[in-house]
Amino acid sequence: MTVKELREKRNKAWNDAKAFLDAHTTENGTLSAEDSATYDKMEADIKNLGDQIARVERAAEIEAQLAQPTSNPLTGKPGASDNGKSARATDEYRQAAITAIRTNFKNVSNYLQTGVDADGGYLVPEEWDKRLIVGLDDANIMRKLGTVIKTTGLHRINLVATKPAAAWIEEGGALTFADDSPKFDQVTLDAYKLHVAVKVTEELLYDNAYNLEAHILDQFGKAIANAEEDTFLNGDGSGKPTGVFTDATVADTVSEVTSDSIIDLVYGLKRPYRKNAVFVMNDTLVASVRKLKDSNGSYIWQPSYQAGEPDTILGYKVYTSAYAPTTGIAFGDFSYYNIGDRGTRSFAELRELFAGNGMIGYVAKERVDGKLVLPEAVQVLSISDAG
Repeated sequence: MTVKELREKRNKAWNDAKAFLDAHTTENGTLSAEDSATYDKMEADIKNLGDQIARVERAAEIEAQLAQPTSNPLTGKPGASDNGKSARATDEYRQAAITAIRTNFKNVSNYLQTGVDADGGYLVPEEWDKRLIVGLDDANIMRKLGTVIKTTGLHRINLVATKPAAAWIEEGGALTFADDSPKFDQVTLDAYKLHVAVKVTEELLYDNAYNLEAHILDQFGKAIANAEEDTFLNGDGSGKPTGVFTDATVADTVSEVTSDSIIDLVYGLKRPYRKNAVFVMNDTLVASVRKLKDSNGSYIWQPSYQAGEPDTILGYKVYTSAYAPTTGIAFGDFSYYNIGDRGTRSFAELRELFAGNGMIGYVAKERVDGKLVLPEAVQVLSISDAG
Protein backbone atom coordinates (compact mmCIF):
# COMPACT_ATOMS: atom_id res chain seq x y z
CA MET A 1 0.00 0.00 0.00
CA THR A 2 1.40 3.40 -1.01
CA VAL A 3 1.87 6.36 1.34
CA LYS A 4 -0.99 8.17 -0.40
CA GLU A 5 -3.32 5.22 0.13
CA LEU A 6 -2.26 4.90 3.78
CA ARG A 7 -2.88 8.61 4.36
CA GLU A 8 -6.31 8.42 2.75
CA LYS A 9 -7.12 5.39 4.90
CA ARG A 10 -5.93 7.18 8.05
CA ASN A 11 -7.91 10.33 7.24
CA LYS A 12 -11.06 8.26 6.67
CA ALA A 13 -10.46 6.44 9.96
CA TRP A 14 -10.05 9.79 11.74
CA ASN A 15 -13.30 11.15 10.25
CA ASP A 16 -15.10 7.95 11.28
CA ALA A 17 -13.68 8.28 14.80
CA LYS A 18 -14.84 11.91 15.06
CA ALA A 19 -18.31 10.96 13.84
CA PHE A 20 -18.49 8.09 16.33
CA LEU A 21 -17.38 10.37 19.18
CA ASP A 22 -19.97 13.01 18.25
CA ALA A 23 -22.76 10.42 17.99
CA HIS A 24 -22.03 8.57 21.25
CA THR A 25 -21.02 11.38 23.60
CA THR A 26 -23.64 11.87 26.30
CA GLU A 27 -25.01 15.21 27.46
CA ASN A 28 -22.43 15.13 30.25
CA GLY A 29 -19.63 14.88 27.71
CA THR A 30 -18.77 11.26 28.56
CA LEU A 31 -18.82 7.89 26.83
CA SER A 32 -20.14 4.58 28.08
CA ALA A 33 -17.54 1.95 28.92
CA GLU A 34 -18.37 0.02 25.74
CA ASP A 35 -18.27 3.12 23.52
CA SER A 36 -15.04 4.28 25.16
CA ALA A 37 -13.41 0.92 24.39
CA THR A 38 -14.61 1.13 20.78
CA TYR A 39 -13.26 4.66 20.37
CA ASP A 40 -9.92 3.72 21.96
CA LYS A 41 -9.57 0.91 19.41
CA MET A 42 -10.38 3.30 16.55
CA GLU A 43 -7.80 5.73 17.88
CA ALA A 44 -5.20 2.94 18.20
CA ASP A 45 -5.85 2.00 14.56
CA ILE A 46 -5.28 5.64 13.54
CA LYS A 47 -1.98 5.75 15.45
CA ASN A 48 -0.88 2.45 13.90
CA LEU A 49 -1.62 3.83 10.44
CA GLY A 50 0.41 6.93 11.28
CA ASP A 51 3.33 4.75 12.40
CA GLN A 52 3.07 2.71 9.19
CA ILE A 53 3.11 5.92 7.10
CA ALA A 54 6.27 7.04 8.91
CA ARG A 55 7.91 3.65 8.32
CA VAL A 56 7.09 3.64 4.60
CA GLU A 57 8.38 7.20 4.20
CA ARG A 58 11.61 6.39 6.05
CA ALA A 59 12.10 3.26 3.93
CA ALA A 60 11.67 5.31 0.76
CA GLU A 61 14.20 7.86 1.97
CA ILE A 62 16.73 5.16 2.83
CA GLU A 63 16.25 3.51 -0.59
CA ALA A 64 16.82 6.88 -2.26
CA GLN A 65 20.01 7.46 -0.26
CA LEU A 66 21.40 3.99 -0.99
CA ALA A 67 20.62 4.39 -4.68
CA GLN A 68 22.89 7.43 -4.92
CA PRO A 69 26.42 6.95 -6.30
CA THR A 70 28.94 6.30 -3.51
CA SER A 71 32.06 7.49 -5.30
CA ASN A 72 33.46 9.35 -8.30
CA PRO A 73 35.89 7.95 -10.87
CA LEU A 74 39.59 8.61 -10.23
CA THR A 75 40.93 11.43 -12.39
CA GLY A 76 44.15 12.33 -10.58
CA LYS A 77 47.11 10.98 -8.69
CA PRO A 78 46.13 8.76 -5.71
CA GLY A 79 46.53 10.57 -2.40
CA ALA A 80 46.38 14.02 -3.96
CA SER A 81 43.50 16.38 -3.44
CA ASP A 82 41.32 16.02 -6.53
CA ASN A 83 39.09 18.84 -7.80
CA GLY A 84 39.53 20.68 -4.53
CA LYS A 85 38.57 17.68 -2.41
CA SER A 86 40.21 17.09 0.94
CA ALA A 87 42.03 13.79 1.48
CA ARG A 88 39.10 12.35 3.45
CA ALA A 89 36.76 13.03 0.55
CA THR A 90 38.66 10.81 -1.89
CA ASP A 91 37.58 7.36 -2.97
CA GLU A 92 40.94 5.98 -1.79
CA TYR A 93 40.31 7.13 1.77
CA ARG A 94 36.85 5.54 1.79
CA GLN A 95 38.15 2.26 0.39
CA ALA A 96 41.07 2.29 2.86
CA ALA A 97 38.61 2.77 5.74
CA ILE A 98 36.47 -0.17 4.59
CA THR A 99 39.56 -2.36 4.16
CA ALA A 100 40.81 -1.44 7.63
CA ILE A 101 37.46 -2.39 9.18
CA ARG A 102 37.21 -5.69 7.33
CA THR A 103 40.77 -6.71 8.22
CA ASN A 104 40.41 -5.94 11.93
CA PHE A 105 42.64 -2.88 11.37
CA LYS A 106 45.58 -5.13 10.42
CA ASN A 107 45.72 -3.65 6.95
CA VAL A 108 45.84 0.10 7.51
CA SER A 109 46.71 2.14 4.44
CA ASN A 110 48.81 5.27 4.60
CA TYR A 111 45.75 7.07 3.26
CA LEU A 112 44.15 6.83 6.71
CA GLN A 113 47.02 8.67 8.35
CA THR A 114 45.53 11.90 6.95
CA GLY A 115 42.55 11.38 9.23
CA VAL A 116 43.85 10.42 12.68
CA ASP A 117 42.00 12.16 15.51
CA ALA A 118 43.44 13.24 18.86
CA ASP A 119 42.41 10.00 20.59
CA GLY A 120 44.09 7.70 18.08
CA GLY A 121 41.00 6.78 16.05
CA TYR A 122 40.48 7.43 12.36
CA LEU A 123 38.22 10.21 11.15
CA VAL A 124 35.14 9.08 9.25
CA PRO A 125 35.52 9.57 5.47
CA GLU A 126 33.73 12.74 4.43
CA GLU A 127 31.22 10.78 2.37
CA TRP A 128 30.33 8.70 5.44
CA ASP A 129 30.15 11.78 7.64
CA LYS A 130 27.64 13.41 5.29
CA ARG A 131 25.53 10.28 5.13
CA LEU A 132 25.60 9.97 8.91
CA ILE A 133 24.39 13.55 9.26
CA VAL A 134 21.54 12.77 6.87
CA GLY A 135 20.64 9.81 9.07
CA LEU A 136 20.55 12.06 12.11
CA ASP A 137 18.32 14.58 10.38
CA ASP A 138 15.85 11.87 9.37
CA ALA A 139 15.58 10.42 12.87
CA ASN A 140 16.07 13.49 15.06
CA ILE A 141 13.30 16.12 15.09
CA MET A 142 15.50 18.60 16.96
CA ARG A 143 18.04 18.67 14.14
CA LYS A 144 15.16 19.45 11.78
CA LEU A 145 13.71 22.20 13.95
CA GLY A 146 16.85 23.68 15.53
CA THR A 147 19.74 25.66 14.04
CA VAL A 148 22.90 23.57 13.49
CA ILE A 149 26.23 25.39 13.72
CA LYS A 150 29.64 23.96 12.81
CA THR A 151 32.23 25.04 15.38
CA THR A 152 35.97 24.56 15.83
CA GLY A 153 36.10 25.89 19.39
CA LEU A 154 33.93 27.66 21.95
CA HIS A 155 31.17 29.39 19.98
CA ARG A 156 29.78 32.59 21.47
CA ILE A 157 26.36 33.82 20.39
CA ASN A 158 25.68 37.50 21.02
CA LEU A 159 22.25 38.45 22.39
CA VAL A 160 20.56 41.80 22.95
CA ALA A 161 19.62 41.67 26.64
CA THR A 162 17.76 45.01 26.70
CA LYS A 163 16.46 47.21 23.91
CA PRO A 164 16.40 51.04 23.70
CA ALA A 165 13.17 52.95 24.28
CA ALA A 166 12.09 55.91 22.15
CA ALA A 167 10.98 59.18 23.78
CA TRP A 168 9.21 62.30 22.51
CA ILE A 169 11.01 65.64 22.74
CA GLU A 170 9.94 69.16 21.85
CA GLU A 171 11.38 70.85 18.79
CA GLY A 172 14.82 72.15 19.70
CA GLY A 173 14.75 70.22 22.97
CA ALA A 174 17.81 68.46 24.36
CA LEU A 175 18.36 64.76 23.74
CA THR A 176 18.01 62.50 26.74
CA PHE A 177 19.65 59.13 27.27
CA ALA A 178 17.76 56.68 29.43
CA ASP A 179 19.52 54.49 31.96
CA ASP A 180 18.11 51.40 30.25
CA SER A 181 20.31 51.78 27.16
CA PRO A 182 20.91 48.64 25.09
CA LYS A 183 22.85 45.90 26.85
CA PHE A 184 24.27 42.75 25.35
CA ASP A 185 24.77 39.23 26.60
CA GLN A 186 26.38 36.05 25.31
CA VAL A 187 25.49 32.38 25.18
CA THR A 188 28.38 29.94 24.77
CA LEU A 189 28.17 26.63 22.95
CA ASP A 190 30.69 24.19 24.40
CA ALA A 191 31.32 20.59 23.33
CA TYR A 192 30.23 17.44 25.15
CA LYS A 193 31.38 14.01 24.02
CA LEU A 194 28.84 11.44 22.87
CA HIS A 195 29.91 7.96 21.79
CA VAL A 196 28.29 4.74 20.64
CA ALA A 197 29.83 1.28 20.26
CA VAL A 198 28.80 -1.39 17.75
CA LYS A 199 29.77 -5.07 17.94
CA VAL A 200 30.18 -7.09 14.73
CA THR A 201 30.85 -10.83 14.52
CA GLU A 202 34.06 -11.90 12.82
CA GLU A 203 32.03 -13.93 10.30
CA LEU A 204 30.07 -10.84 9.31
CA LEU A 205 33.22 -8.73 9.20
CA TYR A 206 34.94 -11.00 6.69
CA ASP A 207 31.82 -11.61 4.57
CA ASN A 208 32.46 -9.23 1.69
CA ALA A 209 29.00 -9.91 0.25
CA TYR A 210 27.38 -8.07 3.16
CA ASN A 211 27.03 -4.28 3.01
CA LEU A 212 28.97 -3.72 6.23
CA GLU A 213 29.38 0.00 5.57
CA ALA A 214 25.63 0.60 5.47
CA HIS A 215 25.06 -1.57 8.55
CA ILE A 216 27.59 0.28 10.70
CA LEU A 217 26.40 3.70 9.54
CA ASP A 218 22.79 2.72 10.24
CA GLN A 219 23.57 1.52 13.77
CA PHE A 220 25.74 4.54 14.59
CA GLY A 221 23.18 6.97 13.15
CA LYS A 222 20.19 5.55 15.04
CA ALA A 223 21.96 5.33 18.40
CA ILE A 224 23.44 8.83 18.20
CA ALA A 225 20.16 10.33 16.95
CA ASN A 226 18.18 8.82 19.84
CA ALA A 227 20.68 10.01 22.45
CA GLU A 228 20.80 13.49 20.91
CA GLU A 229 17.04 13.92 20.72
CA ASP A 230 16.59 12.85 24.35
CA THR A 231 19.22 15.34 25.52
CA PHE A 232 18.18 18.19 23.20
CA LEU A 233 14.72 17.94 24.77
CA ASN A 234 15.51 17.09 28.42
CA GLY A 235 19.24 17.62 29.09
CA ASP A 236 20.20 19.42 32.32
CA GLY A 237 23.46 20.87 30.98
CA SER A 238 25.61 18.80 33.36
CA GLY A 239 28.05 16.91 31.15
CA LYS A 240 25.54 17.15 28.29
CA PRO A 241 23.63 19.80 26.30
CA THR A 242 20.75 21.72 27.88
CA GLY A 243 17.33 20.59 26.70
CA VAL A 244 14.65 22.88 25.31
CA PHE A 245 12.11 21.79 27.95
CA THR A 246 14.69 22.73 30.61
CA ASP A 247 15.24 26.29 29.35
CA ALA A 248 11.85 27.18 27.85
CA THR A 249 9.46 29.56 29.61
CA VAL A 250 6.64 27.83 31.51
CA ALA A 251 3.48 29.55 30.26
CA ASP A 252 0.99 27.85 32.57
CA THR A 253 0.49 24.79 34.77
CA VAL A 254 -2.73 22.80 34.39
CA SER A 255 -4.06 19.56 35.82
CA GLU A 256 -5.27 18.40 32.41
CA VAL A 257 -4.98 19.58 28.83
CA THR A 258 -8.01 21.45 27.48
CA SER A 259 -8.70 23.28 24.25
CA ASP A 260 -8.66 26.57 26.18
CA SER A 261 -5.23 25.83 27.66
CA ILE A 262 -3.86 25.02 24.18
CA ILE A 263 -5.30 28.27 22.79
CA ASP A 264 -3.81 30.22 25.72
CA LEU A 265 -0.45 28.54 25.05
CA VAL A 266 -0.51 29.62 21.40
CA TYR A 267 -1.51 33.23 22.00
CA GLY A 268 0.64 33.55 25.11
CA LEU A 269 3.68 33.29 22.83
CA LYS A 270 4.88 36.63 21.46
CA ARG A 271 3.58 37.22 17.96
CA PRO A 272 6.96 37.32 16.12
CA TYR A 273 7.73 33.80 17.37
CA ARG A 274 4.34 32.44 16.30
CA LYS A 275 5.20 32.86 12.62
CA ASN A 276 7.45 29.77 12.58
CA ALA A 277 6.13 28.09 15.72
CA VAL A 278 5.38 24.37 16.02
CA PHE A 279 4.17 22.02 18.74
CA VAL A 280 6.41 19.33 20.26
CA MET A 281 4.85 16.72 22.54
CA ASN A 282 5.10 13.13 23.68
CA ASP A 283 3.23 10.49 21.68
CA THR A 284 1.14 9.57 24.74
CA LEU A 285 -0.34 13.09 24.89
CA VAL A 286 -1.66 12.86 21.33
CA ALA A 287 -4.66 10.77 22.41
CA SER A 288 -5.83 13.51 24.79
CA VAL A 289 -5.25 16.39 22.37
CA ARG A 290 -7.01 14.63 19.48
CA LYS A 291 -10.33 14.76 21.38
CA LEU A 292 -10.26 18.50 22.09
CA LYS A 293 -12.72 20.83 20.35
CA ASP A 294 -12.91 24.60 20.05
CA SER A 295 -15.91 26.75 21.01
CA ASN A 296 -17.55 25.96 17.65
CA GLY A 297 -17.39 22.22 18.27
CA SER A 298 -14.60 21.66 15.72
CA TYR A 299 -11.62 19.48 16.54
CA ILE A 300 -8.47 21.57 17.01
CA TRP A 301 -6.38 18.64 15.73
CA GLN A 302 -6.28 18.29 11.95
CA PRO A 303 -4.58 15.33 10.22
CA SER A 304 -2.22 15.99 7.31
CA TYR A 305 -3.39 15.07 3.81
CA GLN A 306 0.02 15.63 2.21
CA ALA A 307 2.89 13.13 2.32
CA GLY A 308 5.78 14.27 4.48
CA GLU A 309 3.78 16.97 6.22
CA PRO A 310 2.95 16.66 9.96
CA ASP A 311 -0.53 17.01 11.46
CA THR A 312 -1.59 20.42 12.81
CA ILE A 313 -3.21 21.96 15.89
CA LEU A 314 -4.91 25.32 15.30
CA GLY A 315 -2.98 25.50 12.02
CA TYR A 316 0.45 24.89 13.60
CA LYS A 317 2.49 21.77 12.78
CA VAL A 318 2.81 19.04 15.41
CA TYR A 319 5.97 17.00 15.98
CA THR A 320 5.90 14.08 18.38
CA SER A 321 8.81 12.42 20.14
CA ALA A 322 9.01 9.47 22.48
CA TYR A 323 11.63 11.47 24.39
CA ALA A 324 9.48 14.55 25.01
CA PRO A 325 8.25 14.58 28.64
CA THR A 326 4.68 13.49 29.33
CA THR A 327 4.36 16.43 31.73
CA GLY A 328 4.46 19.21 29.18
CA ILE A 329 3.67 20.45 25.66
CA ALA A 330 6.14 22.85 24.04
CA PHE A 331 5.11 25.49 21.50
CA GLY A 332 7.38 28.01 19.84
CA ASP A 333 10.07 28.76 17.29
CA PHE A 334 12.61 25.98 17.78
CA SER A 335 15.10 27.60 15.39
CA TYR A 336 16.31 29.46 18.48
CA TYR A 337 17.58 26.12 19.81
CA ASN A 338 21.18 26.15 18.58
CA ILE A 339 23.10 22.90 18.08
CA GLY A 340 26.88 23.23 17.93
CA ASP A 341 28.73 20.40 16.15
CA ARG A 342 32.41 20.53 17.13
CA GLY A 343 34.69 19.14 14.45
CA THR A 344 33.75 15.89 12.76
CA ARG A 345 32.76 12.41 13.86
CA SER A 346 35.39 9.68 14.14
CA PHE A 347 35.52 5.92 14.59
CA ALA A 348 38.00 3.51 16.17
CA GLU A 349 38.38 -0.23 16.65
CA LEU A 350 38.07 -1.87 20.07
CA ARG A 351 40.74 -4.48 19.40
CA GLU A 352 40.70 -6.67 22.50
CA LEU A 353 37.49 -5.87 24.36
CA PHE A 354 35.28 -8.49 22.69
CA ALA A 355 37.97 -10.86 21.39
CA GLY A 356 36.85 -13.66 23.73
CA ASN A 357 33.38 -13.62 22.17
CA GLY A 358 34.58 -13.74 18.59
CA MET A 359 33.39 -10.22 17.93
CA ILE A 360 34.93 -6.95 16.82
CA GLY A 361 33.91 -3.64 18.36
CA TYR A 362 33.86 -0.19 16.79
CA VAL A 363 33.14 3.09 18.49
CA ALA A 364 31.88 6.32 16.92
CA LYS A 365 32.35 9.65 18.69
CA GLU A 366 31.10 13.18 18.30
CA ARG A 367 31.30 16.40 20.30
CA VAL A 368 28.17 18.51 20.42
CA ASP A 369 26.29 21.07 22.52
CA GLY A 370 22.82 22.54 22.38
CA LYS A 371 21.05 25.48 24.05
CA LEU A 372 17.85 27.46 23.67
CA VAL A 373 19.44 30.87 23.17
CA LEU A 374 16.16 32.78 23.65
CA PRO A 375 13.97 31.07 26.30
CA GLU A 376 11.03 33.33 25.42
CA ALA A 377 10.92 31.83 21.91
CA VAL A 378 9.45 28.58 23.25
CA GLN A 379 6.75 28.20 25.89
CA VAL A 380 5.72 25.05 27.74
CA LEU A 381 2.28 24.07 29.02
CA SER A 382 3.11 22.15 32.20
CA ILE A 383 0.79 19.31 33.19
CA SER A 384 0.86 18.78 36.95
CA ASP A 385 -0.69 15.33 37.17
CA ALA A 386 0.20 13.85 33.77
CA GLY A 387 0.67 10.12 33.67
